[in-house]
Amino acid sequence: MSATDPAPELDGIARWTVDLMETLGGPGAGLAIFIENIFPPIPSEVVLPMAGFAARLGDLSLAGAIIWTTIGSVAGAWVLYGLGAWLGHDRMRAIAARMPLVDVEDVDRTTAWFAKHGTKAVFFGRMLPIFRSFISIPAGTERMGLLVFTLLTAAGSLIWNSIFVVAGYVLGANWHAVDPYASVLQYIVIGAVLVAVVWFLVGRVRRRRAQRPAEQQVSVTRGD
Repeated sequence: MSATDPAPELDGIARWTVDLMETLGGPGAGLAIFIENIFPPIPSEVVLPMAGFAARLGDLSLAGAIIWTTIGSVAGAWVLYGLGAWLGHDRMRAIAARMPLVDVEDVDRTTAWFAKHGTKAVFFGRMLPIFRSFISIPAGTERMGLLVFTLLTAAGSLIWNSIFVVAGYVLGANWHAVDPYASVLQYIVIGAVLVAVVWFLVGRVRRRRAQRPAEQQVSVTRGD
C-alpha cells in the first residue's frame, strides 16, 4: 500500500478482485477478467479499474495489469467461441425452430450478416458492455477463423482494458469515479437492445397476424 493511496473500504466484487490480485498479482487480474467474460453480470467496469488501482498500489505493474487482463479476455472469449462452435449452425436452426416468434430464416439472415460484418462485429463488440462477451458465440457458430478471431478479440480487448486500467491507475483510491461514465454506456447499450427486441417482436407478431387470413383463405379454397 502507498502512503498517498490508502486502500478504501471495499466489499463485494471490488474486495474479491483486490484480494485476487494481492494474492496472485498479474495472473489474478487475468483470472478476474476471464471469469467476467464468461459471466457478464460481473462488470468489467469494476474489475478493470481495480486492476489499475492494484497496479498503483504496487501489487503488479501497469503494463502487467493491461497484458494480463487482455490475456484473460482472450481466454474467456475462447471458451464462448468454443460454445458457439459446439452449437453450430444446424443446431442453432433447430433451436430457432422450437422458439415462438422465431423462424429458422432468422438464423440464416444472421449468418449472412455475420459473414459480411463479422470482423467488425468482433473487434468493436469487445468494446461494448454485454456484447463484449456474447459476440464470441456467433463467431464460433459461424466458424470464424480462430487466428482472426483471436487477433480481433485481443485488439479490441486491449483498447477497452487499457482505458479502464489506466483510469483506475490515475484515479487511485477514487477508481469508482469511472463507474458513472461506464454505466451511461451500459444503459445506452441495454436501451438499444430492448428497443431492437421490442421492434422485432412487434414486427413478427404483426406479420404472423397478417399471414393468418391468407392461410385461412387457402384452407377454405382447398375445402379443408
